[in-house]
Amino acid sequence: MGTLFDLDKLNSKSLELNSKIQEPNFYSNRREAQKVIDEFNLINEKITTLKSLKDNLELNKEALELLKEEFDETIMQEVESSLLQLEKDIDDFSLLVLLNGEYDKNNCYIDIHPGAGGTESQDWADMLYRMYVRYAEANNFKLELISFLEGEEAGIKSVSFLVKGKNAYGYLKGEKGVHRLVRISPFDASKRRHTSFASVEVTPEIDSNIDIEIEEKDIRIDTYRSSGAGGQNVNKTDSAVRITHFPTGIVVTCQNQRNQIQNRETAMNILKSRLYLLKEQEQKKKISSLQGEQKNIEWGSQIRSYVFCPYTMVKDHRTECVVSDVKSVLDGNLEPFIKAYLRFEVKQHD
Repeated sequence: MGTLFDLDKLNSKSLELNSKIQEPNFYSNRREAQKVIDEFNLINEKITTLKSLKDNLELNKEALELLKEEFDETIMQEVESSLLQLEKDIDDFSLLVLLNGEYDKNNCYIDIHPGAGGTESQDWADMLYRMYVRYAEANNFKLELISFLEGEEAGIKSVSFLVKGKNAYGYLKGEKGVHRLVRISPFDASKRRHTSFASVEVTPEIDSNIDIEIEEKDIRIDTYRSSGAGGQNVNKTDSAVRITHFPTGIVVTCQNQRNQIQNRETAMNILKSRLYLLKEQEQKKKISSLQGEQKNIEWGSQIRSYVFCPYTMVKDHRTECVVSDVKSVLDGNLEPFIKAYLRFEVKQHD
């Protein structure tokens, strides 16, 4: 980690990458060339940010020295405010340098499915969907609905959406897994405590032009009538598309576009992204870390618990990160868990 804050080493890495870019045959492999360019841009962004942080730190040091010679209440307040902002900026930068994964900068697809339990779990899946919508809104990410299947009484049977923005996958990749809710059920007349589960899968969006060959015999394409949110054309035509890939068992659905052709194109792009990961990664463990662990949606497999009763707490079982304000988390305050997971991930690879 220390080297990531070393300006000299960052500059050296920038020069090394720039030399590669200047090579005559650099663009002979466009995919590899783009990876180098992306890394080069990221390194330079870190250099610019680190220089700015160091300059601000020096300015605050100078201001504190002046205050030692002659105290001024107004200047003191300005320095305090500046130091608080600097502390936040350093914390944000420390988070940025953790985003070193190949796909961290990408948009990401999120799929939410309720576990067993009918209405209870479907309502919990809907609460999680709302949580990610709120997170996206608060952090200037755009959210594009891909498919939405309403529950019979309440909640949702499934939802798939694309989170668009810089480092969306990097920030949200730690959300993959089973999420557990403990609460007094609003659907139980006896007001008993219920435990519900829902799974969240997070997959990075890969360039739609990736070289993935999908044979017709390996897939089945079904069309059906859209349901739920989706505009005026919902329920009027069989525009929704479901693609099943037999060799891998991957199923992709899309209903957000206005016609079947657009839905089919979007679904194929999602399928290509997932197949590309499977093709590219040689180790099963690496595949699991990118696509989400395939665990049963049940007790003992959860990555995080959200407890309303008998106490209030949200606890991530991988990082031990705990937040007592459950409501704020469900309103999209995921930052403590995101930071804890990124640091946990670095330790796992050390």
